[in-house]
Amino acid sequence: MQVFQKKNIKWVIVLVCISIFVYLMQAVWGSHVLPIDTSVYNFAIKHFISDTLTPIMIVITQFGGTILMIVWAIASLVLITNKRIAVSVVSNLVLIALLNNILKLIVRRARPTGFRLITETGYSFPSGHSMVSMAFYGYLIYLIYKNVRNKKLRWTLMTCFSLLIIIIGLSRIYLGVHYTSDVFAGFLFSLGYLVVYIKLTDPIVFQKK
Repeated sequence: MQVFQKKNIKWVIVLVCISIFVYLMQAVWGSHVLPIDTSVYNFAIKHFISDTLTPIMIVITQFGGTILMIVWAIASLVLITNKRIAVSVVSNLVLIALLNNILKLIVRRARPTGFRLITETGYSFPSGHSMVSMAFYGYLIYLIYKNVRNKKLRWTLMTCFSLLIIIIGLSRIYLGVHYTSDVFAGFLFSLGYLVVYIKLTDPIVFQKK
């Protein structure tokens, strides 16, 4: 029974993530605003917006942006000695970016209009920064867990990347360019996607020579 649970827990995660994502997608269809979107939006405006925090959030949000992701992709190809891993990192990034654009075009949800601390174009659901950062940095977390033998270094890196993913998502809400449901949906989709991506690519990436 325990073996069955271990083998199938990953597919339970996929099912739960995609089910909630689909629920959110149909809930916001036509640019509907959910109660949680309004409450978190107003709470952020009232309690967190400040001249000190805003520049920090603008910097953090760039870690999920197109320019830095392209830099990471190029760096991966150059610096990672195992080229199968390097190609897998880049392929993951390209695929999740493509999926995000497709989903945005399907749902066509407008961005928040109350306030924006930065300028953004395009549709809102799901959050591209959140979706891409969860897939990209999440895959790095998996690779670190699988390949870094130093336990202290391994968990330090995994914790740092995990916090970065969360803060990137929060920065999108703080800056007024995404609703909470956009960010949450982006995280959920990419978490489920990662399980499938890893399952499909691991036999190729880590095949014995």
